[in-house]
Amino acid sequence: QVQLVESGGGLVQAGGSLRLSCAASGRTLSTYRIAWFRQAPGKEREFVAAISRTGVSTYYADSVKDRFTISRDNAKNTVYLQMNSLKPEDTAVYYCATNRGPVVRVASEYEYWGQGTQVTVSS
Repeated sequence: QVQLVESGGGLVQAGGSLRLSCAASGRTLSTYRIAWFRQAPGKEREFVAAISRTGVSTYYADSVKDRFTISRDNAKNTVYLQMNSLKPEDTAVYYCATNRGPVVRVASEYEYWGQGTQVTVSS
């Protein structure tokens, strides 16, 4: 099993940037695909980005592609989400999660989740 803790959220102006971190403990992160999901009030949980075990493959939702970048440092057991050109519609609680299966973008396929970090983008 693995424990995940997100950090780096906050309040930013539209057009600004934030870098989220997902720190893991309990097991080495290199055995898992890691994804970021987000959930806004009254909305369903939404896939944001994912990265493969080695970091070779990345995946992005169309809504964040070319603005967000996911990366990982397995030596530090940490995954990052660099968010640039933020928009008010990016406002949500952001969660990181792990899986080992073939399905990348579906929340129900992920077994371990962090507690979330709030991102608020003002206009």
